[in-house]
Amino acid sequence: MVPGADASKLAFLTLPAGFCAHAFGNVGNARQLRFAPGGELFVASPTTSTTGGGAGGLSAILVLPDDNRDGLADAAVTFVSGVRSTQGLLFANSSFYYQDATKILRVPYANGDRIPSGPAEVVADITYYSSSLHWPKPLDQADDGTIYVGNGSDQEETCDSSRPFHGGILALGSELGGTQVAKGFRNPIALRCQRGHNRCFAVELALDYSAKDGGREKLVPIRPGDDWGFPCCLGANLSAPGSLAADCSGVAPEDDSFLIGDTPFAFDFEPGAWPSVYRGSIFVPLHGAAGTWEGARIVAIATDPATGLPLRGSTVDGGETGATTNFATGWDDRSLNHGRPAAVTFAVDGRLFVANDNDGSIFWIAPLDLAR
Repeated sequence: MVPGADASKLAFLTLPAGFCAHAFGNVGNARQLRFAPGGELFVASPTTSTTGGGAGGLSAILVLPDDNRDGLADAAVTFVSGVRSTQGLLFANSSFYYQDATKILRVPYANGDRIPSGPAEVVADITYYSSSLHWPKPLDQADDGTIYVGNGSDQEETCDSSRPFHGGILALGSELGGTQVAKGFRNPIALRCQRGHNRCFAVELALDYSAKDGGREKLVPIRPGDDWGFPCCLGANLSAPGSLAADCSGVAPEDDSFLIGDTPFAFDFEPGAWPSVYRGSIFVPLHGAAGTWEGARIVAIATDPATGLPLRGSTVDGGETGATTNFATGWDDRSLNHGRPAAVTFAVDGRLFVANDNDGSIFWIAPLDLAR
């Protein structure tokens, strides 16, 4: 217990010994979190329907400062309004980048800004394919300066021998539509880059209802030229139902996978402040199965300290195997009263911030020695 904290709304959580949770704020349909260079938390709150739903969206991007450093947001200040379809957020190049439907825009950003200090500039308009459901466009910047952005496709797509680019990863640059990097995604709902290794990753929400055929959701590295198979293939050497003649031998194999319906919604990398068992791990909020929220939790995936690559792990068999372990649980107690974990991000001081899109609650988790 942190002095002055109201633990009642977080009492459902089960955390490892030596960790605590602390309420921070509330933003309806909080779908992505990012920290500004000066330490303020930014939150994307869309209203356009997308995977997993979420109520109370504000069609806005908000900033939640904690100027008095008491562990609670002082207020929720609107930074950008009128953005119904917004999710991707990024601070880079002295600018704040954000999504507005198919467009990626940026405004000048200086530490402490609570409103944009200049007009928005369109840096990309990604119209290779526009999904009405899988419209979120996550983005991040690699150590080498490359900005990557995800583009979603749709469940109903059929295998086409020409395999046009629909769902995949692009790099922003001189072309307004971005440059194609990797393809074969159904819904690359989250994208983050790891510091110090010049590596970026995405989580892919694969074909719904395909578990019985060997389908699985995935955490995958972003590499030029990779093909992750959708809609023809469920994985390397594994064709999708109705596409038995498809050649899946060139599909990239994954090391980290999730049960269809666990629904990995986001992820971030522990920056080196936590106990050694979690140091450098990738933390993934699982949104859980539609209707029951079964499987909603946060898992940790251990990484190789030398390369930064995630070690092999899975939840496909209904449990946690290999390098994947449960970290925070309690959401799926069948009460449907605790929101659903949808976004995570680490603060520079090592606290892990978590947002529930279903009820808008935002809280942080930290080892006790960091929380004091």
